[in-house]
Amino acid sequence: MNQTAKIINQAKKENRKALLETEAKTICTEYGIPVTKFNLAKNQKEAAAQADQIGYPVVLKIVSPDIIHKSDAGGVIVNLKTPAEVANGYNKIIENVKKYKPDAKIVGVMVQEMAPQSTEVIVGAIKDPQFGQTIMFGLGGIFVELLKDVNFRVAPITAEDAKEMITRLKAYPLLNGYRNAPPADINALVCILLNTSRLVMDYPEIKELDLNPVMAYPKGAKTVDARIILE
Repeated sequence: MNQTAKIINQAKKENRKALLETEAKTICTEYGIPVTKFNLAKNQKEAAAQADQIGYPVVLKIVSPDIIHKSDAGGVIVNLKTPAEVANGYNKIIENVKKYKPDAKIVGVMVQEMAPQSTEVIVGAIKDPQFGQTIMFGLGGIFVELLKDVNFRVAPITAEDAKEMITRLKAYPLLNGYRNAPPADINALVCILLNTSRLVMDYPEIKELDLNPVMAYPKGAKTVDARIILE
């Protein structure tokens, strides 16, 4: 049994609809969807050792089935540059979460590389009652809410569909190297869309999938945040 099947079966056994971000990113990796380097730490010492291994700066995020909106719980700290900052950050996150939801089950803290800034895009999938698995692509980060510039296609999609989803955005000039902005690696984004389509077709029990933001670079792309919800 592959990692994805194991993770999904385990979540079902535990009656969890939302996968942990570490689980979602493990699934992404198995499906060839590039993610930021990450590791799960169970204590301060592990967190500092993992940050050393990943390379600074790093981001820390709470990993808990009871905390969906990590930032609201004070469960995210960014731009940590030394082992001491990571160790203190680990304690701070645990403290914040215990204050926010005293009965929250804490699995640990994810130590994640801090991806360099770039154009942010969103890749998503939603299971539509009428059309089944539907793939989405648009500008990511704050622009999703602001511009609502997104395209949808019913899965499974082809490379041509994926390319059209990207090039037909109103904001496509941004991805094509507008003014001084470097152009995004369109082939890398096409790959992410195709692999996302493959994942949700292989596992129809995935109700929602959100990769936001995905940092689009001149060479390659990296998923910073990943969320998977099961039916």
